[in-house]
Amino acid sequence: MSARRAAIGWRGETRRPAEPVDAVIGVLTGFAVVGVAIITGYIIGRIDLLGEHGGAVLGRLTFFVLNPFLMFVVLSDADVAMLFSSLLPVSAAAAAVIFLVYGLVAKLWWRRGWGDTVMGALSSGQVNGNNVGLPISTYLLGNAAYSAPIILMQQIAFTPITLALLDAISSGETRAWRAIVRVFRNPMVLGSLAGMTVALLGIDIPPIVHEPLQLVANAAVPVILISFGMSLNGQRILTHRGRRRDVILATALKIVLMPVAAYLLGRFAFGLEGQALYVVVVLAALPTAQNVFNYAQRYGIGLVLTRDVVFLTTLGCVPVLFATALLLG
Repeated sequence: MSARRAAIGWRGETRRPAEPVDAVIGVLTGFAVVGVAIITGYIIGRIDLLGEHGGAVLGRLTFFVLNPFLMFVVLSDADVAMLFSSLLPVSAAAAAVIFLVYGLVAKLWWRRGWGDTVMGALSSGQVNGNNVGLPISTYLLGNAAYSAPIILMQQIAFTPITLALLDAISSGETRAWRAIVRVFRNPMVLGSLAGMTVALLGIDIPPIVHEPLQLVANAAVPVILISFGMSLNGQRILTHRGRRRDVILATALKIVLMPVAAYLLGRFAFGLEGQALYVVVVLAALPTAQNVFNYAQRYGIGLVLTRDVVFLTTLGCVPVLFATALLLG
């Protein structure tokens, strides 16, 4: 689904802002999309259909192949005006506040290692702008393109920084320039930069090229969700006593403090009101991105932490989104 095409809705029609009943249906539809794929993955893991290393293989497939295609397609088709709208600085500022709060608590108070701190901060502030953000934006906000600035910010800004840190931590690299070089060899970053370049230059990709790319990109979201569902088999949430408070803090920051921060920053620092303010709060209330779990799989850092936070925020954000729709919609 491209952000440019999403601007007129998933079925080609322009959507009006949601009425209360539409808002409820929108939230349920977005989470039904996610829930079916996760349950499918859980069943696959339960019957051991893909074997012991099935989840890891799907994680590598997503990280190195499917996600780069997805990022290229989404960003190359995006409306540049929407990408750089007023939503971008508010969303970036709210995420920065959450990253900072978690980082200070985890590193200075709890004395966590850098790897756990990075993954916890990312779990607290990186939202699911794609496979949850697109349907929620379509049905709840009336325009799926609202999620495009979030995707841009996370893939062009957050992802390179995150991967540079994780590469440095996992490889023991202490020289900053080498970590940066490694990031720009990362296929996800390359796909995002290539897509952004196409959008900025206004290049119209012919269908004979675009449609095959779209086909591969469409596989990314379901494979990520199926892989996540497989990871839940045989696992319990909040069973690792040494990390319970990390999970609880990250979950609370994501689904409670981040929407509040977006509201306060949007209303009082950026002067937003009405629909614009409603949009930034809804986007901030989205659950933690499954990509965070994918990073944890790839680098072997914070796997339990990210799995638990993704699961809890995906469930916990539903009443938050309902409340936001009723109060601000």
